[in-house]
Amino acid sequence: MTSVYFVRHAQPDRTVRDDRTRPLTAEGLRDSTAVADLLQGRNIDMLMSSPYKRSMDTIGELSKRLGLEILTDEDFRERNAGSWHGDNFLEFIKNQWADFDYRIMDGESLREVQTRNVSALKKLLSENEGKNIVLATHGTALSVILNYYYPEYDYECFMKIIDFMPFIIRLDFENGKAVNAQTELIIHKEYK
Repeated sequence: MTSVYFVRHAQPDRTVRDDRTRPLTAEGLRDSTAVADLLQGRNIDMLMSSPYKRSMDTIGELSKRLGLEILTDEDFRERNAGSWHGDNFLEFIKNQWADFDYRIMDGESLREVQTRNVSALKKLLSENEGKNIVLATHGTALSVILNYYYPEYDYECFMKIIDFMPFIIRLDFENGKAVNAQTELIIHKEYK
């Protein structure tokens, strides 16, 4: 069995507009120690992350404690929402969940995000069978992965985790199929 601990990043500093370099807030950095506290005794073999700073920083303390390098894969990045200029981003999110092909001209649809993330996950699983893997990720990226393996995971489920930063859910895989899902950590932070 292969276990993947999906870690949705801690609270980001939304005053930084660049999605790729957006850091964690001071509070988010403090909360990342809860991630390390929980996972340091789980016999982790590998740390994988989205290349975005907030994801890598969320498992940075764990990396130090375990002496494991954080590997990155561009395909685990968050959804490109495009040049969103509307007043109601939550309405945009709702439209995307209602239609997985909905996107702004220069952005990605949820189907594109799901295809990219699931393909990268399948490759990771096939190359690391029987290991315990930490994968630092994002709310949308994680949610479309969960939707792929558990189709009942929908917009309402996504909206429940929007305020969980960090959030850890473990999925156990056998022969490429998810056979178990277990929530491991929830820290509630209001989405702003």
